[in-house]
Amino acid sequence: MSTEFQGGSRALREQAHQGLRQGNLLLAEQYFGRLLEVVPDDVEALQFVASRRLARGESLQAIAMLLAADRIRPDDANILHQLGVAQMAAGEWRGAATNLRRCVDLTQDMFVARLRLGIALEQLGETHQALLAYFGAVNSAQAQGRWLSDDTTAPGLRDMVKYAMRYVDAGRHQLFDRVLAPLRERYGRAELSRVEQCLAIYLGEQPKHLPDPRQKPKFLYFPGVPSQPYYPTSRFPWQARLEEATEVIREELLAVLAQDESLEPFMKFTSPDAAEGYLRSSSQQAAAWDAFFFYRHGTRYDDNCTRCPRTTALLDDLPLVRIRDHAPETLFSVLRPGTHILPHRGVTNTRLVTHLPLIVPSDCAINVGGELHEWKEGQCVSFDDTFEHEAWNRSDRTRVVMILDSWNPDLTEIERAAVTDLVEAIGDFNRASEVAVPGG
Repeated sequence: MSTEFQGGSRALREQAHQGLRQGNLLLAEQYFGRLLEVVPDDVEALQFVASRRLARGESLQAIAMLLAADRIRPDDANILHQLGVAQMAAGEWRGAATNLRRCVDLTQDMFVARLRLGIALEQLGETHQALLAYFGAVNSAQAQGRWLSDDTTAPGLRDMVKYAMRYVDAGRHQLFDRVLAPLRERYGRAELSRVEQCLAIYLGEQPKHLPDPRQKPKFLYFPGVPSQPYYPTSRFPWQARLEEATEVIREELLAVLAQDESLEPFMKFTSPDAAEGYLRSSSQQAAAWDAFFFYRHGTRYDDNCTRCPRTTALLDDLPLVRIRDHAPETLFSVLRPGTHILPHRGVTNTRLVTHLPLIVPSDCAINVGGELHEWKEGQCVSFDDTFEHEAWNRSDRTRVVMILDSWNPDLTEIERAAVTDLVEAIGDFNRASEVAVPGG
C-alpha cells in the first residue's frame, strides 16, 4: 500500500472519528463510507455503517456488511452480537440464533447477547433452550449488579428483561414440577407436601419462614423439620459402627499422613487475599485446611479409596446422601496448627454433617450457631451446617476428623427420594445455563 494511499485512508478515518466526537453520526457515516471505497475490508467502517443502516431499517444491507466483517474477523464477539441483532430485525431467526450462540461461546458474560439468544430460540420454538438462555442472561447480569431493578436496567431493555424473568419463573416451575410428578402419582400429593413447599421457597414463590435466625441455607431450605444446630447420636444408629471402627480408620489415616503429597487443599483460592475471608492463622505458620477425599460432590476418588480399603468399605455401607454430582462428600479433614476456619454456612438442611474425630489435640473446637463443641476422639458429632459455624485448631499439632454427610433424619424416605431427583434436576439445569447453549 502506497504512502499516499495510507495517508488518504488515515485522513478519512480521522474525519469519521471527528464526526463521532462531535455527535454528528451522518458525517461519520459519510467518511466511513468513503473509507470503505478505499479499504473494503475495514472492519471498523463495516460495523459503523452497518449500524447506521440497521437504524434506518435497512437490515439486509446491514447483514451483508456484518457478514463481510465476520469473514475478516471470525472470532469477534461484538461483530457476532451485532450480526445477530441485524438478523433478528430481518426475521432471520436461525441465523440470529447461530451467531448469537457463537458470541456467547466466545464471551460468557455478554448478558444482553444471551438475552437476545433467548428471544431467537423462542421464536424458533426451542423453548427449553430459550429458558436456559434467559436464565443464564439474568444470572450473568445480576452477578454484575445489573437487572436488579429498573434503575439498573437500560430503559430500552426493561420490557425484554421483565419478559425473560417471567419466562424463567414459569419455565423453571414447570420443569421442576414435572420432576416430582412420578413420585406424586405414586405416593400422593400429601406425602410430598413439604417437598413442594421446599420447591416453592427455592423458586421464590413462597417466603422462607426460618424458625431460627441463626440458620440461613445458601441453596435449599426444607420446611417443617425441627431446627437445631446439633443432633444426638441416637438419631443415627449407624454411627455406632463408625465409632467402633475408629482405630481401624485412624491406622489408615496415619499411613496417608505419612505421605503429605496425597493431600490437597479443601478449598482452592486464586490468591492469598482470597483465602483471608475463609481461613486465618493464629500462629507463625500459614493457615491450611487440607483434605484426603473419598468422595467429593458425588465423585469417587478411586486411588484414595484403594489406599484406605477398610475405611472405604465402611463408608460404602453407610446410609450417606447419594445425589449425582452433589453427594456424598467424605474425607479426612486435616486442620493444621493455628488454623481457624472462619464463620460460614452450608447449602441445605436436607442433609447433616457428621464428624468422626480421629486426632484431636487440646484447644480444638467447633462452634455451630453459637454453641461450642470440643471434639473427642472416637465420638461422632452431627450438626446442621446451614447454621453459621466455625472451627479452629489453636494447638501446635495437626487435628484430623473424618467428615461425611447423611440425610436429615426428619425427612421421610419418600421426601429423600424427591429431594434427590429435585437437586439433580436443579443441578443439571444450572450447569446447562452456565455454559454456552448447545447447538440444536
